[in-house]
Amino acid sequence: MAITGALPSSPFLGHVPFHLGKSSSTYFTHNSVCIFKVKALFWGSRRSVKPADKVLSLGEFTLSEADSLGDTGTPEKISVSVVSSISEVSPDNWDSCSLDATGHQQFNPFLSHGFLSSLEESGSAVEGTGWIPQHIIAEDESKNILGVVPLYLKSHSYGEYVFDNSWANAYYNYGLSYYPKLQCSVPFTPVTGPRILVRNTSHRDQVFDILVSAMKDLAVKFNVSSLHITFPTSNEWHKLEEKGFLQRTGMQYHWKNRNYKNFDEFLMDMKQSKRKNIRQERKKISAQNVTMKRLRGHEIKASHWDTFYKFYRNTTDNKWGTAYLTRDFFHRMGAKMGDNVLLVVAEEGDELVAAALNLIGGDTLYGRLWGCLPGTYYANLHFEACYYQAIDAAIELNLSTVEAGAQGEHKIQRGYMPVPTYSCHYILDEDFKRIIDDFLVRETAQVKLVMNLLQDSGPFKENKYPSYVYWGISSV
Repeated sequence: MAITGALPSSPFLGHVPFHLGKSSSTYFTHNSVCIFKVKALFWGSRRSVKPADKVLSLGEFTLSEADSLGDTGTPEKISVSVVSSISEVSPDNWDSCSLDATGHQQFNPFLSHGFLSSLEESGSAVEGTGWIPQHIIAEDESKNILGVVPLYLKSHSYGEYVFDNSWANAYYNYGLSYYPKLQCSVPFTPVTGPRILVRNTSHRDQVFDILVSAMKDLAVKFNVSSLHITFPTSNEWHKLEEKGFLQRTGMQYHWKNRNYKNFDEFLMDMKQSKRKNIRQERKKISAQNVTMKRLRGHEIKASHWDTFYKFYRNTTDNKWGTAYLTRDFFHRMGAKMGDNVLLVVAEEGDELVAAALNLIGGDTLYGRLWGCLPGTYYANLHFEACYYQAIDAAIELNLSTVEAGAQGEHKIQRGYMPVPTYSCHYILDEDFKRIIDDFLVRETAQVKLVMNLLQDSGPFKENKYPSYVYWGISSV
């Protein structure tokens, strides 16, 4: 059965004529319904998927290079499997893969076993919230883990920060199922970093290729619509294009440390009007009898996390509508991540009135969440806690970058400039793949145009901030 004609009007597809046939990876239904389960939304009839209960073998792969020969002189074999929880992998094995993938100088705390296990153990990223862990593990014949991939079977598109709802709408309009899908990412975390985490061995490239092939095989095995790898490095992004993934770009705002000795030195690189505005905003904090503190590791007590959770819920209730993270997550994450956690707190007298959560990486400070006491307002406190205190901390810790999270053009006038982000999308239905690819080409051109315009209108003095320096470049 096939449909020929134009797609219905869509925010991303527009009116595009095409031929859509029933492929082996999708099926047709005339009686599509919406089914709700906990926080999971399914559009159309749900695909039949049986995720791994504990461990699912994806088979063996033989390394082909001469340097992969084992002690017997025969080619070494790699076994690949799916585990239903990160607890099936020891912290040492997982973190060895993560550190080899990033390098110690660019350690990414969100890829650590401590962070990811906190999401699962706290009930934040689990089946009940629409995130079923299906992590992929590659082992050699001696059971040494050579690579891991954080992977989830998802029943919705929440908590990803790369938006594909219009794609799901297009599938639904043609009676096809978009959910569930496979998502390779760090849940609820729009932070760039490697996604295929491979040990630094002589056959590293082969293991990378094997893990990518295993993800694609799993997508077919599970009969899902698609496989998405969000916020990979640009290096991975380019490699995955060669393996049939569609490429997508987005944009965030990051601050770069140009070897500043202090905050005032940073301000001297800015245009006079922007410099004056920032100084005025910072002065208003002390004028409101608010004191800022930066707490790290053991300085953050259980009471801080309980209060911060209230702040977080105040933000989600007023802005997002959904609190992805549980109270238990913050306690577990704080205990496991130690000195990699930086909590900026604002106090009025003895009362905690606001806070911003940051994680410290090898060369980057990652701003993640912010919240304040319900029913209170302090002028410019959000800017101080989230942006200026982060810059102060990055200069103090000699970090090269502050990543202040997703969205927010208001960050530009405060020194955070636009940089590209990346995602890769493996669409199993060939007809939809062609249409989505056409959309992504047009979207990418728009993102590049906007980035150039924003760079040109930045807050820095002429020649103090190189324009368009980030596009397509990665240090990983």
